[in-house]
Parts: sequence; structure tokens; C-alpha cells
Amino acid sequence: MRVVIAGAGSVGRSIANELLAADHEVTLIDKQPSAMRVASVADAEWLLADACELSTLTQAKADECDVIVAATGDDKVNLVVSLLAKTEYGVPRTVARVNNPKNEWMFDEAWGVDVAVSTPRIMTAMVEEAVAVGDLVKIFTFHQSGADILEVTLPAESPLVGVRIGQVIWPPDTVLAAVVRGTRPIAPSIDDTLEAGDELLIVAGSDADLDALHELLVRPRATT
Repeated sequence: MRVVIAGAGSVGRSIANELLAADHEVTLIDKQPSAMRVASVADAEWLLADACELSTLTQAKADECDVIVAATGDDKVNLVVSLLAKTEYGVPRTVARVNNPKNEWMFDEAWGVDVAVSTPRIMTAMVEEAVAVGDLVKIFTFHQSGADILEVTLPAESPLVGVRIGQVIWPPDTVLAAVVRGTRPIAPSIDDTLEAGDELLIVAGSDADLDALHELLVRPRATT
């Protein structure tokens, strides 16, 4: 896979190193000479140029890449790069970094963004996930479909504790994607039994009834 990354700061360089380790081709672009730390990502191609310029993206062979990552610290730049990638070069997938949560609403298809990654939102979700048992925590939203990845830790009083997954009737537009038990991820099968403390990763469509999902997962059993 060929990837162009706009922004060679710590975020861009980290992404580049991960991709290179997985045998992908990477080009890093930044207009700041101070960002040209070529030795830190020696296997990448580097361009000292403005990623908002068509000539720069052409030089980076944006028309041949599979993904463009807009990872600068400036939301305006990330939006422009994403839009140019889609409209001028037909890049199949764009991933854009959101620096200011107030700007999240702009990072959608209208601006050519396929996937928006908001560091503040992810950090908030991780904090909630770390302290909340029985709460549905939104981990990620797919902007094209509007579907969410949700996480919930089953409390001991959950009606699903001790129930086989094949017996669970999930609300419409919801799918159990994975179960994490301790440090072990489990691909759920109909014969697996849910346990207290299990972390469930659920994909919920934009029309999913989250109240019904929460009631299914968390509502205590009725006592007599």
C-alpha cells in the first residue's frame, strides 16, 4: 500500500514508522524545514513543500497512492489536503486528524474526509472506558456510514452474565464484534458464554436503539 502523510511532526512520523514496519510505502510532506528529521524515518520519501499545493501533491504522486493521511496540527490544512486528495486525485481513502473538537463537524464527506481521528475524543473515550462499568462508551464513529464502535464492560448484575452468545437477541442494527476477557481478545461464537467483567466491542448502525442495547446489557435481573 502506498501512503502519503501530510505533516511530519511527531504524529506523522509515528504513523510513518508503523506503516513502514508493515512494509508499506510512505511519503512524508511538511513545509517546515525544522520538521525534516529524515533520519528518524529514514525509509520514507520526504518532501519539503506545502501539502495544500497541487504541485506538491502531484510531486508526491497522490494519484497513485491508496491513502492520504492529513496529520498536521492545523485543522484547516488537514481539511484542504483531504478535499484536494478526493476531488483532484481521486484518492480512495483519506484519514484526517482533528486537533480542535469544535471543528469535528466539518470533517465529513463534504470535505473529502473518510475517517476523522479526534485525539481529544479518543482520550475521553479511553478515560471513560477505564473507569466505567456498565456504561456504553463510544470509541469511534465511521463518518461514511455513521456507524459507531461502542464498548461496554459487563457488570456482575448484567442479565447476560452466564448466557451463551447464540441465545442473545441483539437490537436491530447492532453486532457484537469482539469480547475482551482479561488481556485476551475473543472472536465471539454462538457457544461462548459471557462473563462478568467482559469487555464487549459492539458495532451499532446510525439507526440503532442505544437505549434498548443498554437495557439488554446492563439492566439487572428482576428479583422475586
